[in-house]
Amino acid sequence: MLSPLEPCIALDQVQRLNPLDYPGWDDLLATHPDSTFFQSTAWAKVLQKNYGFSPSYFVVLREDRLLALFPVMEVNSPLTGRRGVALPFTDSCVPLDHDSLIQKVAIPDVMGFGRERGWKYLECRGGKNFFGNVPAFQTFFTHELKLFRDEQYLFARFESSTRRAIRKVEKLGVSIQLSQTLESVREYYSLHCKTRKRHGLPPQSFGFFRNVHEQVLSAKRGMVVLARRGHDLIAGAIFFHFGDQAIYKFGASNEAFQDLRGNNLVMWSAIKWYAGKGLKTLNFGRTSVTNEGLRRFKCGWGAEERTSEYVRYDFRHNRYVIGKDGASGWHNHVFRLLPLFASRLLGSLLYRHVA
Repeated sequence: MLSPLEPCIALDQVQRLNPLDYPGWDDLLATHPDSTFFQSTAWAKVLQKNYGFSPSYFVVLREDRLLALFPVMEVNSPLTGRRGVALPFTDSCVPLDHDSLIQKVAIPDVMGFGRERGWKYLECRGGKNFFGNVPAFQTFFTHELKLFRDEQYLFARFESSTRRAIRKVEKLGVSIQLSQTLESVREYYSLHCKTRKRHGLPPQSFGFFRNVHEQVLSAKRGMVVLARRGHDLIAGAIFFHFGDQAIYKFGASNEAFQDLRGNNLVMWSAIKWYAGKGLKTLNFGRTSVTNEGLRRFKCGWGAEERTSEYVRYDFRHNRYVIGKDGASGWHNHVFRLLPLFASRLLGSLLYRHVA
């Protein structure tokens, strides 16, 4: 393991480090033009503190520059086994590359480390092209919006249905709050739990969101956006940001006020704020290829649609494997029927095992 005080070594030689033990990791990360929030210290701290995952980031450095990065968290669960994931609970985490270093040296080192550690598999969430002609484990849509300081120009790029929805909710007296406080996280979480129940999924524990507040929001790396009509909370979202990119990570809404289209005003408010701060893009996260409604919502903002292909290498069978999106299935019906307290309890117990 590299000591943070050791000098950088020769180009094309991979070092394995823990970003939580490396002073100035975020400054180093920012030297790569494709770096994102999910490779930052804040996200590594959330995952390590909340779930106990162990970070091993494979890097190639040249003096004070980051040339290549393959970040991995080791998930070690008595229920689901030990494996490497790049990265857990992350919609997309494409390795950072320079001059094909990921293919030449980083992937072989990660694979060797995985075998030494006895991983069941290595999963990389994005960047299938680095692995050659292999099958995708899962495929999702991603959407990225280019930001411009000119609000009128931004607004004109949206689809007409999106513009109408924004105008409608603005006329109805819905107010917006942008915040980084723990209280705003609590308010968002109340909506989050109800929305997850409606979708048939368990919510993450509040402890997870408290860690998001401590490591991300308190460090000015993200914000909560809440929409209200009078005293009623009707929609909310949590955004992260790093460098010149913002990420829409969590969203929730009050079903009783769905017709108000509060989510549209939440998103528009975040877009305007980030554009005004000079950020260049807003990433809308991943979308299941079967979720046409969510896909239409994201495309309605004029975002560019791409596919994100995950890769999983099974060490037990020495081959790349194909899987399916596990977000939908019989379990959705079960979690819709469970009382909210029971769903929250199961979520707090299960998430560290599924990663």
